[in-house]
Amino acid sequence: MRLTTYSPLDVHIDKFLNDALRVAGDGPRTWTPACNTFEDEQGFWVHAALPGIDRKNIEIVVEDGVLILKGERKEETSDETRTYFAREIGWGAFSRSFRLPTNVDTTKVEATYKDGILSIALPKREESKPRRITIETK
Repeated sequence: MRLTTYSPLDVHIDKFLNDALRVAGDGPRTWTPACNTFEDEQGFWVHAALPGIDRKNIEIVVEDGVLILKGERKEETSDETRTYFAREIGWGAFSRSFRLPTNVDTTKVEATYKDGILSIALPKREESKPRRITIETK
């Protein structure tokens, strides 16, 4: 996970360009789930918003220092009697990847999925965690 300053403008520009390219092309539909990434004393975390997706359609891979989330949201059946005024819920395949810091213990990565939020815990290696030193009196 490359830690950089969060910029909402970057998110809006990416969404605008992705939407424009999707409308212009006839290729397969893709979308990008919203994610929060953060660090605490114990490790790093990724929370991905994946509402309406069966956990069986989500794949998590850690390879060569990169965390990869892949999956697919099935398109709802088309109903010709509907007139959409907004259609913002993405469908189709998705993929997100995050470069991990070297102090992540990739053998202990855990994931949970509840209420449409995928939470991935990436614990720090024990030797990289802060260690408190006790001062003894003599």
